[in-house]
Amino acid sequence: MIKLIVGHKGSGKTKTMIQMANDAVKTSNGNVVCVEKGIQLNYDLNYQIRLIDIDQYGISDYNAMFGFLCGLMAGNYDITHIFIDSLTKIVGGECDNETEKFLDWLNKFAEQHNIKFTITISADPDTATDTMRKFM
Repeated sequence: MIKLIVGHKGSGKTKTMIQMANDAVKTSNGNVVCVEKGIQLNYDLNYQIRLIDIDQYGISDYNAMFGFLCGLMAGNYDITHIFIDSLTKIVGGECDNETEKFLDWLNKFAEQHNIKFTITISADPDTATDTMRKFM
């Protein structure tokens, strides 16, 4: 399952995601992971949430993000939730056809591994594609 939070910069996407992550860790029977660029959320997230600074891993496109997420699951099969803050900032691009392909793959991956993904993207919600809207 994927939950996509799309909005303009400063619209409260990250704040909403933080609340969702902190709620998820209270009910999860496994591990909750938050992936972000930098470690700005270090003091906002519950200490039980695994915060990953994606800058430490040189992720620069969707293929690398794909490999990174597969590696996360290979190393820890107990992950129940993954929160990704500012996906397009992490992969260095705009919402485009590659974003749609990634979200379709991620949805299949989530179903296969029974993981809930929550992703924030800074963009105009009115310009979201049909693929993106089905996750909003």
